[in-house]
Amino acid sequence: MSDRTGIFAGDDPFQLTRNWLAEAEKAEPNDPNAVALSTVDQDGMPNARMVLLKDIEDDAFVFYTNYGSAKGHEIDAAGKAAFVMHWKSLRRQVRVRGTVVREDGEKADAYYDSRSLKSRLGAWASDQSQPLESRASLVAKAAAMSAKHGLSPKRPPFWGGYRITPLEIEFWADGAFRLHDRFVWRRATPSDAWEIIRLNP
Repeated sequence: MSDRTGIFAGDDPFQLTRNWLAEAEKAEPNDPNAVALSTVDQDGMPNARMVLLKDIEDDAFVFYTNYGSAKGHEIDAAGKAAFVMHWKSLRRQVRVRGTVVREDGEKADAYYDSRSLKSRLGAWASDQSQPLESRASLVAKAAAMSAKHGLSPKRPPFWGGYRITPLEIEFWADGAFRLHDRFVWRRATPSDAWEIIRLNP
């Protein structure tokens, strides 16, 4: 596409996202890899929350969570999700929609092991999204998990990654007079070639 130049140039949307994230890491004061993740429950009611994107693979985006959380249940039931990364400092965003599978193997183990000890024990202690009697009870459970699992806790069977394989990726940048630039990459299946379309702002 002749006018897809500058920050939009390139033939690989995953590399383009990496490039934008690298710029954001220099400009955003906190969590440039934060994404607003959207799912739907069994009644079709939408849900959204912030999570941290931990990997941009050659064909997917990966984050980690408790499989027993609300988002875990909703993702497992629907097999689909969407997210948006927004960088206020750059006035840019990336929107992604696609299918989702679990990352429950060696990569999940490696990422879990890279986390701080307190974060690893916290994963054991939290029944994410479930009612909690008090903060004190959570702290007590974390202490109990520390005594039980020691300094090298293994990854909990209920905690791991989700890999989003996109069918649509949109790159958006702020433009003067609200004449923003938007390019969407679309494909019907992950094995199809991308179609790239400029959208009206």
